[in-house]
Order: sequence, then C-alpha cells, then structure tokens
Amino acid sequence: MPSVNLPNSITLTRICSIPLLIWILSTSRFSSTHGEKELLASAIFILASITDGIDGYLARKRGQITTMGILLDPLADKLLIAAAFITLVQFNPSLVPAWIAVIIIGREFLVSGLRSIAASEGFTIEASDLGKFKMLVQIVSVVAAILDHRWKEWPIYGHYFFPVHAIAVTSIWFMVVLSLVSAADYFAAFWSKIDRQHVKSRRRAFVLSRRRKRDVPVSPQLPSR
Repeated sequence: MPSVNLPNSITLTRICSIPLLIWILSTSRFSSTHGEKELLASAIFILASITDGIDGYLARKRGQITTMGILLDPLADKLLIAAAFITLVQFNPSLVPAWIAVIIIGREFLVSGLRSIAASEGFTIEASDLGKFKMLVQIVSVVAAILDHRWKEWPIYGHYFFPVHAIAVTSIWFMVVLSLVSAADYFAAFWSKIDRQHVKSRRRAFVLSRRRKRDVPVSPQLPSR
C-alpha cells in the first residue's frame, strides 16, 4: 500500500473535519449564549477551506500529484460544502431553506458528473475562474450564515456595527446565482468539447473509409468475346 504524502494528508484532514463541524452545529454541548458554538464552527470551516489551496499548492510544488490526491481533493471540497449547507438547513432554516441547499449540492453533483463523462471521453474540463470565485463566495456565505444564528449585527466600536445578517443574505443569494451560472458555464464547456470530439471522430472515420476504398484491389476485367 503506497504511503500517504503531505498534500494527501492535508486533504484527509479536511475530510475528517466534516463530522466535527456537523457535530458542533448539531450538539447542545456547546452554548450559544456568547456565540461559542458559532465561533468554533466558523473557525473550523475556515481552516478546512484554507487547506483546499494548501494541499494543491504543496502537491504541485513538491511534485506529489497522485491519483489518490486527484480523487480525494474534489471529493473533500464537495463533501465539505454539502455537509455545511445540509447542517445549515437545520441550524439556520430561516436563512438557508432546503431548496437553496438542493440547488448548491445539485450543482456540485452536476459538475462532478460532467467531469466524469469528459474523463471517459479522453478530455478534461478545467475549473473556470467563475467556479473559483463561487468557492470564495461559498466560504463567506457559510461563515456568515453560521454567525447570523447568534448575531444579526456584530458590534465593532461605539455605534458602529458589522452587518452580519445583511452580508449573509446577500452572499447566499449571490452564491445561488453564481452556482447556476457556473453550472451553465461548465455545461457549455463540456458540450463544446464533446461536440469537437464527435466531429473529429467523424472526420477520422471518413478518412479511414476513403483509404479503405483506395486500398481495395481492382479485379482485372476479362476481355470480351
């Protein structure tokens, strides 16, 4: 059995943080009187999200890109986001209703399915800038939705407040729109590449059929009497 390298270990740490995040948000062992539960859950989610960039950077820098890492990294991302939003449906249902979680998780499954089909056809669909930006918005929306459970406004200094609820609502709706748009973007990229594959395969089949016709020996004709 091959040993697990450092980037893969970081990815596994992100996966292991998922049940911890669910437990903290679901259990009554942590008090929300002073926001201990919300702060701890937010810190764990932020740290887990940061590891997404760290493991990829280390894998490229150290030349440790492995099949295990290629499989685990996107799986860990999708599990983290899916677990966070499924838990938020129970933890803060007024802000994250079930249909929003369905859209976000459905988008992740759609992109995974398209990438799997693309890989079976011999090409890849790289992450777009829109998809990367969506991940950043997801982090902000999850953290804001967790903090919104305890604070609608976070006092900063004097009469100044940090608008937690407004940021949570704005980021969640913005994320829903980005999820739909990025899903359409991935589907357009997939359809464009799959269409090119079919065109190339047709041309190849046409060229081969013409070559075969040229290579067929012509039978000599008998002289007529």
